Amino acid sequence: MFAKINQTEYPPKKPTMVWDGTCGFCKFWKTRWQLKTKAKLRFVTYQEEAGEFPDIPEKEFKKASRLIEPDGRVYSGPDSAYRSLYYTGDEKWHHWYQQYSWFEKLSDEAYNHIAKNRDFYFKLTKALLGEDPVNFKFYWLFYLLAVFVILALL
Repeated sequence: MFAKINQTEYPPKKPTMVWDGTCGFCKFWKTRWQLKTKAKLRFVTYQEEAGEFPDIPEKEFKKASRLIEPDGRVYSGPDSAYRSLYYTGDEKWHHWYQQYSWFEKLSDEAYNHIAKNRDFYFKLTKALLGEDPVNFKFYWLFYLLAVFVILALL
């Protein structure tokens, strides 16, 4: 389980998403998030920048992504993703995470499960959406149609 770190004494000048540069799943979704946030965030790997935040243990960067804001606030795990969407004008996810304990718990559990099974979820992501995070191919629609056809034939 990742630790929720709320503050750093070493804030960046620009909102910064710190992610695991060795993780294919992470890289795929980081690319997607970069498109959504349109350069409002800086994306760096913890392998490159963990030393810039000496009050956050490197082992915690290994467990979860972190969004670190210029005022020093730190958002961890799923809330780092939800808060990053805040910069696109989509505030509901971060709001729900902050307001509803059931949503926070569900998000944290799902995040931890995915983090422990990154290879599987990366393969699943590519099978359902294609290899290119910039241009999704909605293969899952084909799979769903195939299931319906098989069921109809039975």
